[in-house]
Amino acid sequence: MPDRLRIAYICDFSPLDTNSYSGGNNRIYNALQKHVGDVTILDAGWGMAEPLRKLCHALPEAINLRLRWRLHLALSRTIARHVHRQLMAEPFDVVFCAYSFQSMMNVRVPARMTSVFTADATPTTYKRSEVGESFGSFIKASRLLDPMILNAERRTFQPIDLTLWPTDWLKSGADDLYDLPHETSIVIPWGANIDAPPRMDLPPRLAQGKPVRLLLVGRDFHAKGGPLVLSVLEQLRHRDIDAQLDIIGAVPDGIELPEAVTFHGLLNKSSPGGLQKFQSIMSAAHFLVQPSFESYGFAFCEASAYGLPSLCLRVGGVPVRDGINGHALPAGASAQDFAALIQRYLASPDSYAALRESSRAEYENALNWDRWGERVADVLHAKRAGRLLSGLKSRS
Repeated sequence: MPDRLRIAYICDFSPLDTNSYSGGNNRIYNALQKHVGDVTILDAGWGMAEPLRKLCHALPEAINLRLRWRLHLALSRTIARHVHRQLMAEPFDVVFCAYSFQSMMNVRVPARMTSVFTADATPTTYKRSEVGESFGSFIKASRLLDPMILNAERRTFQPIDLTLWPTDWLKSGADDLYDLPHETSIVIPWGANIDAPPRMDLPPRLAQGKPVRLLLVGRDFHAKGGPLVLSVLEQLRHRDIDAQLDIIGAVPDGIELPEAVTFHGLLNKSSPGGLQKFQSIMSAAHFLVQPSFESYGFAFCEASAYGLPSLCLRVGGVPVRDGINGHALPAGASAQDFAALIQRYLASPDSYAALRESSRAEYENALNWDRWGERVADVLHAKRAGRLLSGLKSRS
């Protein structure tokens, strides 16, 4: 078994916060600790510029979210010195940056260390995608900074030894934008932000004349495709199908929910009661219907963990493979298209049962953090072995 590596972990938020980056930051940290090595969390402060970081956090969230990372880029030479001092303080093998590429801007990584970055999007890949275009710019003048941000991304990503992307969609965009070498820009899918549920002895079956339970999960009703999901529900009921919809998350004021909808609000999966309710809803559903615009989507991984097929749009890097753990319909698909797909499975219960089985298999084989950690360990050890061999050859 390879030796455990000494890892310096850097992000603009602590990975000990289970809520930051929708829980992904914490899962990445835990997977590295479990499968790769001993992880030290570097201080995310800005060194001499720390008062400005604290000022950003005191601003309204919408402004802080957009200003903080741009200001970090502007002050990166000062902040990078604070990071470099921490890297020099211990004999790390790896510096691993998650999400916040600006945390690596102008950082001088010691030659002995392997640098790694992972995220489900970068500012420019997001902004130029269908996902980013669907939301637009909060501050129109920020578009004037786009060329400078792209240049900063290129300068940051090109020296990094390994860039690990959760989707082919993101790898393709990043490779083209930043001229990344194919062999060091690697796809390793992320996992579900839940512990592995046991396989169900009696998973829900589809049958003509029986209720069909749909599920929508998310804090942002519109971003997750809520209005379209309500239309899918209406279409099914117009076809004399007893469709029911469960919503976990939030619904804006002014949206009237029909009687066939059960609204559960936001569920805290870290509490026993919240987790039990979440498990019960996921276990009873027939389809996660989530035509969202997002760069990844942990909810799809979580659905697969329960053997729950996902129906979504082929937008961004959603981790849904057609006929494996659901179906991703073309952008612009209508409520009729989703309803027809569900009706097709209603007419073929055996096909639906097979889809549930392959959805769970997709979770077990790819969409879990243990698998991610194992693959990252393999990639890192191979990279470091190649570097060592190269160093020996250069000295011979």
